[in-house]
Amino acid sequence: MKRLAMGVLLASIAGAANAADLPASPSAPYSRDTVNPVIDWSGFYVGAMGGYANENTSDPFGLKGGFGGATVGYNWQFDAIVAGIEADGAFADINNSATVGGVTAGANVDALATVRGRVGVAFDRALFYGTGGLALASTKLSASALGVDISDSQTLTGWTAGAGVEWMFMPHWSIKAEYLYRSFGGATFFAAQLPPGIQTGTLNVNSGLLGVNYHF
Repeated sequence: MKRLAMGVLLASIAGAANAADLPASPSAPYSRDTVNPVIDWSGFYVGAMGGYANENTSDPFGLKGGFGGATVGYNWQFDAIVAGIEADGAFADINNSATVGGVTAGANVDALATVRGRVGVAFDRALFYGTGGLALASTKLSASALGVDISDSQTLTGWTAGAGVEWMFMPHWSIKAEYLYRSFGGATFFAAQLPPGIQTGTLNVNSGLLGVNYHF
């Protein structure tokens, strides 16, 4: 009985020693599809977005309305720092009109676009970022009086800046909430119909949007 017990003890010690000498198994390669991975924000992404915008003014005739479109971008990640470039374009219906003395005048922004840089800090699935760059807006002014209608369209250029938060809610997919302030320079409308035309002032717009992105 003593010999049997001694044999079992020696066999157990030898097995433990052999197990300690075995090399550790290599870590599995990273994949966005791994269960509970450390999120990698780098790479291309595309998405859809929509939101609401209003002119930054207390004027009751300030422009306001909705917009919706698409987004494309690319991120580079350096530890917790994420930097990237993003472009978006949207159809819009941001407008207002007024009638004074039998003359009805209206203004409408029917398209918006931006090209922006983004820099943020990632906390695993959450990315908090600031953004800024070029802004474009397709605008139209119209007037109607005594049965005569005139209109003119111009593309306004300006700048935009804002901030947002993005959440990777499942592999490859994220949702975001973003605020942008857009400031556009003025333009000359009706130069052909009413020389020398009508010069508009700066157009400043607040906008908030929600979006969903697919990351490749």
